[in-house]
Amino acid sequence: MSLGPADRPATATALVWDWPLRVFHWSLVLAVAGSFATHYAGMEWFDWHRRCGYVVVVLIGFRLAWGFVGPRYSRFSSFLRGPRAMVEHLRGRQPYPKAGHNPVGAVSVLAFLGSLAVQAGTGLFANDEIANAGPFYGWATQATSNRLTTLHDLNSSVLLALIVAHLVAVAWYDGRRRLGLVRAFWTGRKAGAEGIRSSHGGLALVIVVALIVALALAIRAAPEASVNFYF
Repeated sequence: MSLGPADRPATATALVWDWPLRVFHWSLVLAVAGSFATHYAGMEWFDWHRRCGYVVVVLIGFRLAWGFVGPRYSRFSSFLRGPRAMVEHLRGRQPYPKAGHNPVGAVSVLAFLGSLAVQAGTGLFANDEIANAGPFYGWATQATSNRLTTLHDLNSSVLLALIVAHLVAVAWYDGRRRLGLVRAFWTGRKAGAEGIRSSHGGLALVIVVALIVALALAIRAAPEASVNFYF
């Protein structure tokens, strides 16, 4: 006879983070790190910077879709709460959830996704006023591309601040409260939580392939343009 969630010992673990969400998380870490590294490495790394941007576009698109059709703890409806819940959490009147995000963590997720969407989206139209431009540069006027480039640069500082805040929060929760967040996002398992039944891996692959194809077709359809006229 199988045990229900309430009957399991406190040390028992259950699968709460599906493998598509975990692959998304760590792939995003690599893609964002690669984007920053190739940006500061110099113009000769621009092609790799652009490729990292493509990966971020696909990953953000996947996460937005997964927030509606993924397993329980991946869905936005499972962790998004109102302002009152956030205040109660900050006052220590709500226990930390056994799985999923607390109200403050939920806001940080939205902030991250929003900042990353802005960064990747503006990068598609941006230019360096020398010889390089995003794949959708031809769909924008010079003035519009310049404005989006400025936003791209400014938002990179916002994104860096969010990354630092995220790392500090994870270090505090793992070091001070011993919640094992990093381990849980690696293994997908947490103690004392009600697990999910399926990772919906097939659906995740369909979404990712569809996003890759859509992005590739959009890039192919974009008019060719050069920023060489700046010379």
